[in-house]
Amino acid sequence: TYLHLGCQVAVSPDTKYFAVDWLGVEVTRATLGIIGMGSIGYRVAQRARAFDMRILYHNRNRRRKEEEEAVGAHYCEKMEDLLQQSDFVMLVVNLTPETHKLIGKKELGLMKPTAILINISRGAVIDQDALVEALQSKVIRAAALDVTHPEPLPRDHPLLKLNNIIITPHIGTATVQATRMMAEEAIANMLAVLSGQPIPSEVFPK
Repeated sequence: TYLHLGCQVAVSPDTKYFAVDWLGVEVTRATLGIIGMGSIGYRVAQRARAFDMRILYHNRNRRRKEEEEAVGAHYCEKMEDLLQQSDFVMLVVNLTPETHKLIGKKELGLMKPTAILINISRGAVIDQDALVEALQSKVIRAAALDVTHPEPLPRDHPLLKLNNIIITPHIGTATVQATRMMAEEAIANMLAVLSGQPIPSEVFPK
């Protein structure tokens, strides 16, 4: 949470000195809990391993043993166990009726008071009213959201007034390369349909 404030202080015309007591928390050797270990969650784990993090994950289906070992991830059958142990909790799930408001007052209360919640999935996965309350009362240390519900939030939303949160405008995949790859994949799917070929990225209804 010092990143946003630090940027403001660094460029402010009123800044005369930098404080020496802005102390963040280490990522290295901290425990990362990943909720949703699909392809994106697994890639998060690959990157977290480079920081020597202890990686826990909760998913509908357990990954194969060799996949777990490749990133040093440990499976938590109960999400509650992951929440209680993690220093950072990252949400990487699809938005479904089952994951709508997956993280609410009860789940936030299970987290460490020093924990940070990160959401890169969809805004409605979190009960935002409960998150406001948890951040205001220091139930958890902070939150970082790339997604909200709705997007953008109303300008008077209480999340926008807190100093222990970072919100970005759904830019997790906003790179030139990622956008190009998504466009190429969409074109490949359309060409496959037009030529009567199997669709490379077909999504099957549940």
